[in-house]
Amino acid sequence: MPSPVSPDATPRVALFDLDGTLTWRDTLVSFLAGYLLHHPAKCLRLWRLPLTIAHYVFVTHDRGSLKSSVIRLVMGGEPRSRVDAWAATFVARLTDRHTFRPAALAVLERHRLAGDHLVLLSASPDLYVPRIGSLLGFERTLCTEVKWRLAVPSPGAPPTEDVLDGALATPNRRGAEKSSCLAWLRIQYPGLPVVAYGNSTSDLPHLRLADDALLVNGNASARREAATMGVAVAEWS
Repeated sequence: MPSPVSPDATPRVALFDLDGTLTWRDTLVSFLAGYLLHHPAKCLRLWRLPLTIAHYVFVTHDRGSLKSSVIRLVMGGEPRSRVDAWAATFVARLTDRHTFRPAALAVLERHRLAGDHLVLLSASPDLYVPRIGSLLGFERTLCTEVKWRLAVPSPGAPPTEDVLDGALATPNRRGAEKSSCLAWLRIQYPGLPVVAYGNSTSDLPHLRLADDALLVNGNASARREAATMGVAVAEWS
């Protein structure tokens, strides 16, 4: 496991993935499912979900497009205030024991005490990920961004607030896109080594580009591929 440096050493950039690395499970599914529980009428839209999944499986194979489509099904057209309110509630309900891996939080804390720059890099959307970054004390959060649009008011009515469009405003921060983010971070922190943590095969492209890296909680396929790249592996509970 990459070990934290001492406080008097040169700081590093500690780059953490979110889902499956810091957390036990996927956060986007929980975020959307919780929204449906609070707004059950939205479940009527889900008749299109099987078609959306089939289009992904048999046509596009594009995870970013799938993510956008599911967000639109559940929350498309919702006002910003309502989405933000749910995001605040969702993040406030996260607990160390139920959401975050204790071993991951311990490593994060050691990097913090070492004076390293903490960066959260996630493919999950900016509907709530920056709030998680703030909750955990990250210096910077990079994640997939989604679009909003201005609702068209009725004639003579005052302007209304933004509503969620759901299309992606940035590339899906996954796979090769995380490598691009790492390259951008090297510009933001010139000369500083980067230590990166991820949990899946899709994280390996940027893990192999880091100065030090660890694949945590990876499946058998990810572990085998990590071994061919010289990326260390570990289990975080």
